[in-house]
Amino acid sequence: MRSGFSVGRIFGINIRIDWSWLFIFFLVTWNLGTVFGQSHPNWGTVQVWGLAIVAAILFFTSVLAHELAHSLVARARGIPIRSITLFLFGGVSDIQREPTSPGVEFLMAIVGPLTSLVLGGLLVLLAGAGVGSLASAMSDPTTAIARLSPLTTLLLWLGSINVILGIFNLVPGFPLDGGRVLRSVLWAATNNLRRATRWASGVGQAIAWLMIIAGIAMVFGVQIPFFGTGLVGGLWLAFIGWFLNGASVQSYQQVVVHDILEGVPVERIMRSNPPTVFASSSVGSLVHDYVMGTDDHAFPVVDNGRLVGIVSLEDIRKVSRSIWDTTDVRQIMTPADQLIVAAPEEDAAEALDKLMQRGVGQLPVLHLGTLVGLLRRQDIFKWLQLHAELARG
Repeated sequence: MRSGFSVGRIFGINIRIDWSWLFIFFLVTWNLGTVFGQSHPNWGTVQVWGLAIVAAILFFTSVLAHELAHSLVARARGIPIRSITLFLFGGVSDIQREPTSPGVEFLMAIVGPLTSLVLGGLLVLLAGAGVGSLASAMSDPTTAIARLSPLTTLLLWLGSINVILGIFNLVPGFPLDGGRVLRSVLWAATNNLRRATRWASGVGQAIAWLMIIAGIAMVFGVQIPFFGTGLVGGLWLAFIGWFLNGASVQSYQQVVVHDILEGVPVERIMRSNPPTVFASSSVGSLVHDYVMGTDDHAFPVVDNGRLVGIVSLEDIRKVSRSIWDTTDVRQIMTPADQLIVAAPEEDAAEALDKLMQRGVGQLPVLHLGTLVGLLRRQDIFKWLQLHAELARG
């Protein structure tokens, strides 16, 4: 998930907003403005929509707090976190590798819902001070809500939605937090991450299909407990189920890939003796002598036999065609001190993690400082494809 834009860093973690978030932010704000306007007919338009915007911003701030809790626990356990992204379905932490043990998985998973539940409970308690007599509110809830101040209304709604968020995330639908809690228990019981993931993924897919079926039923007028009925609610529930099903399948596939690559040395998959480019070569020579004759997207750059960087098609695209012949490769390459490298004996699973962490398509493979190969994503994909074909055979 790389679309969108960065809005800053918190505790050293990059915070991003996906473009789809703008749609859900508008939808939440519009819904809140409608609800607040109906519940408080004596409020002015500016007050209603101003509170709706503030409530939507604070809601997504609490979603960010939920994801930060996951990320900080993961980082405290030595697991790198690339970023947190707010998107259509809330938020997601870009955790770079699987937890190292069932206990770490459990802590990472449970801390998010607990954060939402604690935050929601505190906000509801604060709102309770402005509600007044509970008996009076229960006897005539419509009048009681209409009399609430803007601050009490904000606290009550924000607290309630955080409690709902915490409870929803405890649903054992992998890869929701509850599904990861379930996987940690299964992992501890079986001592097998792949098997535990398969079982947790199966539960997640079953829950996802229940949501899809329930959503379709709501569209056709069936009353579903807690969710109600209606076209918009039904389509939204079915859409969430569809997303959950896809995420569950994808999460299991990632674990399978990591499991297959674990124990396989990089030298078995890498491209040995890859074509190299001299740092003093011109960009024009690079294009005509290398790029045009191969399907490679990046080339190691050497100077007196020493790796000094990598140059890619993306680097070439940044250079005007008119100065190709007067621009050296050294001027556009990514220097060696900015590269992540692999060793021939290193696990291919660890190398894949490096590729994913940096978001690059290849890793130089060095032995005692000498370039001996290039590990490309396409090499890993071909190896996995061959493994799958051999397994079917």
